[in-house]
Amino acid sequence: MTHETPETAPVRAAGCVLWRPAPSGRGIEIALVHRPKYDDWSHPKGKRKPGESAGECAVREVLEETGQSCALGVRLPTVRYPVAGRPKEVVYWAARALGGSFVPGREVDRLCWLPPEAARARLSQARDRELLEALLSALAH
Repeated sequence: MTHETPETAPVRAAGCVLWRPAPSGRGIEIALVHRPKYDDWSHPKGKRKPGESAGECAVREVLEETGQSCALGVRLPTVRYPVAGRPKEVVYWAARALGGSFVPGREVDRLCWLPPEAARARLSQARDRELLEALLSALAH
């Protein structure tokens, strides 16, 4: 049995692949956030607070980073990767945007809504492109 210490315990986080029907009425758009600290484009996500469920965290992070309230849909794959020598585990959901307005901040300075093909090209990490594919597959079924 492995004993987790604060240094080896995974950083637990949650997020969403946020989507909305395209204003044109054809297809969907995906929300991507730009984080100036990393100069990358990704899905909204963040660390869980003590006592917070993964679902609560995902909804809170979407609101904080995009200004959108959302409805969680199907669970998407959990993503695991190292950050500064520690494992990070991010639980993701598909989430439909319900409305709101974006306010740029220190952590996220830009938000864009893109059709899936453009979102795929803009995403910085391969793991985020895989999550987009998982969303598209879930919405198709």
